[in-house]
Amino acid sequence: METHVTQTHTTQLNAADAERIPPKLIGAIVAVGSLAFIGILTETVMTVLFPQLMREFNVDTATVQWITTIYLLAVAATMPLSSFIKRRFRNKTIFVAAVVLAVLGSLIMIVAQAFPLILAARVIQGIGSGMATPLMMNIILEQSPRSKVGRLMGVGSLVITVAPAIGPTVGGAVTSVLPWRAIFVIVIPIILLISLPVGLKCIQQKHPTEDAVLNPLQFVAIVLALCGLIMFLNQAGVAVGAAVSGGEVMMPALIAVVSLVVGVSSLLFFGWSSRRSFSPLIRLGFLRNRIVLLHLLPYAILPMVGIGFGYVITNLAQLSLGTDAFVAGALVLPGALIGAFCAPIGGMLYDKFGPTRPILTAFVVATVATVLLLVCSMHLTPALLAGLYFIFGLSYALEFSNIMTSALREVPPAFTPDGNAVFQTSMQFGGAAGTALFSTILSVAQAGSGEEGSPEFAHATAVGGAWTFAVMTAICALSVVCLAMAFRLRGRASRSTR
Repeated sequence: METHVTQTHTTQLNAADAERIPPKLIGAIVAVGSLAFIGILTETVMTVLFPQLMREFNVDTATVQWITTIYLLAVAATMPLSSFIKRRFRNKTIFVAAVVLAVLGSLIMIVAQAFPLILAARVIQGIGSGMATPLMMNIILEQSPRSKVGRLMGVGSLVITVAPAIGPTVGGAVTSVLPWRAIFVIVIPIILLISLPVGLKCIQQKHPTEDAVLNPLQFVAIVLALCGLIMFLNQAGVAVGAAVSGGEVMMPALIAVVSLVVGVSSLLFFGWSSRRSFSPLIRLGFLRNRIVLLHLLPYAILPMVGIGFGYVITNLAQLSLGTDAFVAGALVLPGALIGAFCAPIGGMLYDKFGPTRPILTAFVVATVATVLLLVCSMHLTPALLAGLYFIFGLSYALEFSNIMTSALREVPPAFTPDGNAVFQTSMQFGGAAGTALFSTILSVAQAGSGEEGSPEFAHATAVGGAWTFAVMTAICALSVVCLAMAFRLRGRASRSTR
């Protein structure tokens, strides 16, 4: 009897030990996530500086937004490689490469005096972040105790969502006392003195590497697809803006059509080639599952709103409400910061209650917030804008990371890196598309409305804000419908299995 009790007690202790979160896992998440954090931080810092950068480099709204769009596009183009990179290289090798790219991009930002060099630096930084973010998620999914996956995904989300929370405020605060390039001087010591040492000490290799082979044709196809679709959104907006203001329409319209054809054709080719390839860049067989697809669509389009808000709020505040850069950045801070720190709470809710009720409740509330912004769009004040974004930011951050966690329940473990690559790529593409789309809407509204600072220009910007909030509402509502359908299908499948 005593032997049986002792064995039972030992088994319970072993089970408890297996469910403990190793300190090195937390260190690895922080080290790798900090690279993604810095990339997103500098992206949102640059967003609040758009009016200043437009004057410094003598570019318009549609052009300056490429500082954000090209960064997000570089991230999105890199992430399809994450499955191949994860199988081919050791985790520490990937981490060091991401560190080198982040530092190199920051150095170029410090010394660059021409707008094309600024864009080149953002591409380099985007590639680094595109390697770091999937690496962090793969480490969490592979090395976390099963009962703690939700909360650790929340921690990972916290690491990369605090950046949008403080980015605009940091941008406004730093540039009020220092040149904007000082931001990149500050981040280099953080990377080299904190992220790099912690990562080298804590990152572990739990699975052996494979002799995976890169399919260059498929990589080119997915990059062309992403670039083509983003270029289509940008040039279509330029064409519409030119039509409104009486400018040249033919060339941007032609580029938009060609970009759309190239983007869609490349995407179709990528899907066709992946199904027939012996060693595809990304194994897409799991996408035959309708539940996964119904999670993937919201995960791709919700970042259009989540990331786009940083651009929309800071520009509305400055160009319509007349605030300075510091105040505009501070408006984003409460909602984004509380939302970021609540991300682990969202993971705990997932672990305790499952995905259905927490996710649907959060995104219904987020949709209500965008509806209120639309209703109040022509009568906004800085306080009202910050307050309604607070509601959205809290709801969005609580459950967004849980969408991918819920979807990957349907993906076989061997295909988890592929699922991670698809979801992360879709999220980054959505963010890039959102910035391009909303900057286009504002540009169209502002076309022919006079000089910046005039009452006519401020009113036109407010009208563009109303159009933007209407699009945001439609995106959130569509996401809620897709997620509700996914959970309904899962419930049916579960009942039929029983």
